[in-house]
Amino acid sequence: MEPFSEIVGPLDETNREPLYKQLQRKLRKAIEDNVLLPDQLLPAERDLAAEFTVSRITVRNALVGLVNEGLLTRRQGAGTFVSTRVEKNFSQLTSFSEEMAERGYRAKSKWLDRKLSDVTPEEVMNYGLSPGTKVYRFNRLRYADESPMALEYAIVPAFCLPSADIVKSSLYEALGKTGCRPARALQRLRAILLDKEQAQLLEAQENDAGLLVERRGFLKDGRIVEIARSFYRGDTYDFVAELSG
Repeated sequence: MEPFSEIVGPLDETNREPLYKQLQRKLRKAIEDNVLLPDQLLPAERDLAAEFTVSRITVRNALVGLVNEGLLTRRQGAGTFVSTRVEKNFSQLTSFSEEMAERGYRAKSKWLDRKLSDVTPEEVMNYGLSPGTKVYRFNRLRYADESPMALEYAIVPAFCLPSADIVKSSLYEALGKTGCRPARALQRLRAILLDKEQAQLLEAQENDAGLLVERRGFLKDGRIVEIARSFYRGDTYDFVAELSG
């Protein structure tokens, strides 16, 4: 296997730039040029220090800066990885699974909860659902390959699905089979700070920057068929929209 220092390039001790800055710059360029690929595991700090003939403090300072930039991510007990970043197009009505497939990733889910329950008074007031309406609740952690990308909390009126178990990997695929896939949606994006539980599930740090996307999906006749709140790590998602004048 090619030495890591040859992959990203050696450091120059005659350069007046601090060594940690040099290493940071070389790693950044390797990531931006796709020399280091998304979700790639970096060597351990002690191995990097030995290979570049620098102290572990130098390596740590370089990596911390790139973690703060969102280019690297640390996973407890696993190591430091190149971040997986995904662009979400706000002008297209697609599911998480479809977005991942379009970008060459494999979507996975870890179920946190899925059940049938009554609509709450707050949901009646906020979403216009009738009191006593039965809804399915789908709460899950969404992955792109092995990287946690989002916490998704979705509510679907019970008339849309025969049971909660029909939803496997894609909610939209299940809704499509029953003729209840949304024809249009309203979305709102808001910057947040991840709380302790969200950060733990997303393998981030408490108070890290996050993004909250709220979506309401509707059938052509105007009935609401999806209410979703998704919490994304701020360093894994770029949101884009095509605008025209």
